[in-house]
Formats: sequence, structure tokens, C-alpha cells
Amino acid sequence: MFSDSLLHTLWLVPFYALIGSLLALLWSPGLIRNTGPRPAGYINIALTLLGLIHAILAFSYLRSHGTETLAWQWLNTLDLKISLDLKFSQLNVGALIVITGLNLLAQLYAVGYLEMDWGWARFYSLLGLFQAGLAFLVLCNSLFFSYVILEILTLGTYLLIGFWFNQSLVVTGARDAFLTKRVGDLILLMGVVALLPLAKTWNFDELAFWARDAQVDPKVLTLLCLALIAGPLGKCAQFPLHLWLDEAMEGPLPATILRNTIVVSSGAWVLLKLEPILALSPIAKTVMIAIGAVTAVGASCIAIAQIDLKRSLSYSVSAYMGLIFIAVGSDHGRTALSLLLTYTVAMSLLVMVIGGIIGNTVSQDLTQYGGLWSRRPISGICFLIGSASLVGFAPLGSFWALTELLARQEPLIAFVIILVNGLTTFSVIREFCLIFGGSAKPFTVRSPEALWPLVIPTTVMAGFALHLPLILKSLNLIKEVDFFAALMLTLSTLLGGGLAGYIYLNKSIPKPVRLVPRGLRDFFGFDLYTSEIYRITIVAVVGGFSHALAWLDRYVVDGLVNLVGLVTLVSGEGLKYNNSGQGQSYILSIFLSVVVFGLLIAWPILKPFFLVFVS
Repeated sequence: MFSDSLLHTLWLVPFYALIGSLLALLWSPGLIRNTGPRPAGYINIALTLLGLIHAILAFSYLRSHGTETLAWQWLNTLDLKISLDLKFSQLNVGALIVITGLNLLAQLYAVGYLEMDWGWARFYSLLGLFQAGLAFLVLCNSLFFSYVILEILTLGTYLLIGFWFNQSLVVTGARDAFLTKRVGDLILLMGVVALLPLAKTWNFDELAFWARDAQVDPKVLTLLCLALIAGPLGKCAQFPLHLWLDEAMEGPLPATILRNTIVVSSGAWVLLKLEPILALSPIAKTVMIAIGAVTAVGASCIAIAQIDLKRSLSYSVSAYMGLIFIAVGSDHGRTALSLLLTYTVAMSLLVMVIGGIIGNTVSQDLTQYGGLWSRRPISGICFLIGSASLVGFAPLGSFWALTELLARQEPLIAFVIILVNGLTTFSVIREFCLIFGGSAKPFTVRSPEALWPLVIPTTVMAGFALHLPLILKSLNLIKEVDFFAALMLTLSTLLGGGLAGYIYLNKSIPKPVRLVPRGLRDFFGFDLYTSEIYRITIVAVVGGFSHALAWLDRYVVDGLVNLVGLVTLVSGEGLKYNNSGQGQSYILSIFLSVVVFGLLIAWPILKPFFLVFVS
């Protein structure tokens, strides 16, 4: 009976975070000054822990029982019926555990990271909003409400990136993230609205059933699927809507732990839910694979050329989301889910490590690092664990998902996966060598391990990453490994990591490393000049159109209005002097007006006589 109630009240888990978000606002500096802002964080940590325990207990019950569904009627008018559908399955509740667990670690991490910051109430309130939105998203079984939740998450992203709003780069990053996502979200909304008349439902299970026998014009299906892809394209930071992610790294690191793992994965989650519909259009699937491949390879190359530590990691995020697009586009949804889980664990660990390093080194420039292995061994070990878990390094997390994905691909796509794995390995080992290898530099001479609230969540996540293969095996997510695929993946990992270690730990190679021409370095270092291309194309067109509208409004619309006003003013001033009080003056004015009016009306008749007279 108790287990049943835990399952049926699972919808409360998002509300725990939402309640914490509202309660945190009470400790804003403008409301409560005596206690300081810390209670806002402690309350949210306690409520997140409660949600995590609730989700774990419900998951253990679900493993021996079937899936549960709930539905609330939200709107019922004429022929339009919209209901909020929730689905409690092992997959959904498992994702809920990952969300609440990772948010709990991020909140503990924030205790140390924001130790001297007075914005606890606002920060923890936004983290609570994030958690509530993400929890609702994984439990929601409705496309319409999933879109609404994605919009709420976009707002939360904007507010969290702009947390330190007195810094210009922060404001720019928040604005660009918000506006870039709007592009994809607007097109996604068109697809959501267009889908309802065709399928008569927004329920994901019913949509999958409808897709089995859908009789729709292939052109319509293609346009519909492309519209549905557009939203996740922006959320997952795929080319060409990828520029927002590296700028978003200006926000607080605890929020980055969630944004670079779960938040970017929210778009992929919706994409996976829509997989039965996307499978109806071969063109859409090809587009997904093409976008994923271009993003994965391009972002991996860009990551290697960065000297900013945060930016280098952010491009690796885009690269792995590109692999998710490839997996979904090639009908390997189960593999994509496994890769999402392993990627989330590995990337969150890497972000935690660099947050602790940047926190007391006060620099993001990789060229100013070095010699931290002897000073920060815990951080170094955790970084290596995160790196090995991210790439195809047996037997840690992503090796199994990447091997399974590689074994099922065509030769060209298989080459892309191997190349991306090698480039990503090179990138993360390059970062490790520059940070922890070599001799100490002025910025790293005094750089001890961070505060315990930063170290403990990091080590806990490292332990989870080490045990993740056992968790995957218990969930039956590890299948028989293809030997050739595993061999190729392992070779690319060893080649990428070995090459990075040789180059960046070799004292005979001058630093900073310049092994390629400057033009090629700049090409990748400046993000393939994507921002410049935007500036001379889209920005220039929109700017020119805006200037033309401004000129039209100022000189045509306003000019016409001003002309009418001027004529009225002059006429009024002229008539003012005609008010002499003499009747004959009024009669003369009326007579002249009638004559002029009559001439205007009779002009078509008088025009031939006028022309004869003039000639």
C-alpha cells in the first residue's frame, strides 16, 4: 500500500523543487537580513534530497510492476481537448533520479562556490525552477506540455546565465542564449500545432501508435519532421544554432553542471520521444545525421583550438549532442539513451573539477596553468576518471554505448564516430596535460584543493562514474560487444590520448604549441568564423531591413502625418485672419471655396479646353 502511494504521488517530486524555489525567495537580501542568505540553500538541498529518496523508492517498486499513467483534463472546449498526461515508467523515473541526484550535488557544490555571494536566494530559487521543469519534462507524456516546459527552461537558462548581470559578457551570453533558442522554438511550435490536426493527439504513446499507419503526404511529413527537429537543434547547441553554449559558460559553475549535461539533453529527450514520427521521413532522418556529423566533427576540432578552459569543454558538449542526433537519426534510440546517461555523468564530473580549479586559480586561460598534479591530486584523478568515462575507454561508461552505436553504422558514419572519439580524447587529455602537467606557473604556485563543499560532490560523482558500468549491466543496457567496433574505438582513444600526451608533456616541443599554420588555428579558434558569417549575412540583412523600416517610418509615415498637420495648421492660421466679423468677408470665402471645389469636380470636363488654350 505504501509503495502504491509512493508511485501514485510521484508527480509531487517536481513540486518539492518548486516549493523550495518559492521558499528560497524569502531569504532575499531585501526581505530577510538577520540570518543571511544561507537558509535558502539548505532548504532547497533538503527538499531535493526528499525528492531523490521518493524517486528511488518509486523506481524500486516499478522494477517489479508495470507502467503507471495519470491524466488531468486541462482544456475542453468545442473540438479541442488538451490534457496533462504523466507516465511513470522505469525509463522516466530513472531519468528523474539522475536529475534530482545531479541537482543535489550541484546544490552542495554551490554552497562552496557561492560562499561569499549574497545572491543565494535568487540562485537556489532558479536551480529549483530548473529541477522542477526538468522533472516535469521526463514525467510528461504530452508534446504540448513538453514544449511549454522547454520554454520555461529557456527562461531559467536566461536568468541563470545572467546571474551576475553587472558584467557585460554575462549579459551578452544570456541574451544570445535566449534569442538563439527562440529561433528553433518558434519553428518547433509550428510543428507542434501542425501535428494536432493530423494525429488528433499530443500524447507521445498515441503519437507512436498513429505513426505506425499514418497516411500523410510525404512532403507534409518531411516539413513536419524538420519543424520538430528545429527545437532540439537549438537546445542541443547544434550547428548552426550552437554559438550560445560557450557564451553561457559565463554563468555560475553550479548552474553549468546542469546546463552542460541535463539541460542540453532536454532537447534530445524530446527528440527521442518523437522518434516514431521522425522515422516516417527519410529526408528528416538524413538531415539529423548530417547535422549531427557536422556538429560532432566541427565542434571537436574547435574544442582543441581553444585556450579558454570553459569554452573547450562547451564545444565537447556540442560534439556529443551531435552523436545523439546521429543515433536518433539512424533509429538507435536505446543506444542514444545509454549515451545520454554516460555522457551526463562524465561531463558533470569534468565541469565540477574545472569549477574547483578556476575558483581559486582565478583564470580560465589554459596557457597560464601547469604543475597542479602535485598540488591537487584529487582534482587530477577525478579529471582523468571523467575523461575516461566520456570517451571510448573500456570498461568505463561511454565505451559501451559508443561501441554499440559504432557497430550499427554505415562506414562513413562509423568513421565520423571514430574520428570524434579520437578528437575528443585528444582535447580532454590536452586539457589535463596543460593543467596538471609540466611545471608550476605564477597562477598555479599557490593553488590547493578547493573547499570541501566542492571536493565532496566531485569525488562522489567520480565514484558514481567508476561504478556506472555495473549500473548499466543491472539495467540490461550493456549488450554483447562487437569486437571490431570495440577495437577501433579503443585504438582511436589510445591514439588521441597518446598523441596529446606526447605533444603537451614533451618539453622539447615549445609551448604554446603551434604545429599547424596560424590561419588554420584561427579558423578553428574563432569557431569556423561562424559569428562573422552571421554578421555579414543574417545580421546584415536584418539590420538593413530594420534601417529601411526606420527610414520609411520616419520620413514617409511620420512625414505624411506631419504634412497633414502642417496643412491643417497653415489653413487654420489663414482662416483665423478671415474672422473679421464682416458678413461680406464670410460670403467671399464661401464663394471662393465653392468655386475651387467646383473646378476640381469639373476638371475632367474642363481639361480638354485648358489644353487647347495652353497650346
